[in-house]
Amino acid sequence: MAVDLPNITEAVPDRAAAEAAVRTLLCYFGENPNREGLIDTPKRFVKAYQEFLSGYDEDPIAILSRTFEEVAGYQDIVLLKNVRFESHCEHHIQPMIGTAHLAYLPGKRLVGISKLARVVDAYARRLQSQETLTNQIASAINQALQPRGVAIVLNAEHQCISTRGVHKTDVSCVTQSMSGAFALDPILQSRFFQLITMP
Repeated sequence: MAVDLPNITEAVPDRAAAEAAVRTLLCYFGENPNREGLIDTPKRFVKAYQEFLSGYDEDPIAILSRTFEEVAGYQDIVLLKNVRFESHCEHHIQPMIGTAHLAYLPGKRLVGISKLARVVDAYARRLQSQETLTNQIASAINQALQPRGVAIVLNAEHQCISTRGVHKTDVSCVTQSMSGAFALDPILQSRFFQLITMP
């Protein structure tokens, strides 16, 4: 089971109860859950959200635990950019879809770059704010790799403002987290931003 899970104060319902809740919502909004087009919707809905929120079953620290040191003395920025992620905000349970840019300065340990992408997914597939997601990714990299610095930038569109409420499209939310050398050295931070904007 993953770390940093929310405290659950209520008994976890079974799948039948979850599907019944979806039927209740359909009725609440004036639909007939027994009509042909909707009769299997509760099952499909629950299955879809099990996929959307599968990050609760992932342990990001464990994902980053397999490290290596044999890199011929490499000490410069390790950057993974344009990592697409799909998440859901905790306020309206609406999608937020965007890209993550992740960089770290190795200390004694490095990790396979695919593991960084997996950490993004492990946290993105949970309910939270983009600000929380940014800090969770940075914290996991800091904790697992103990690097000399971490830089994270997330850029995402939130459907809770594009499809409801203010209905503003083509609006991006950008969040960042800088620690260690990236927070202390403006030249290094500038290099990071140059790298993520390069074609």
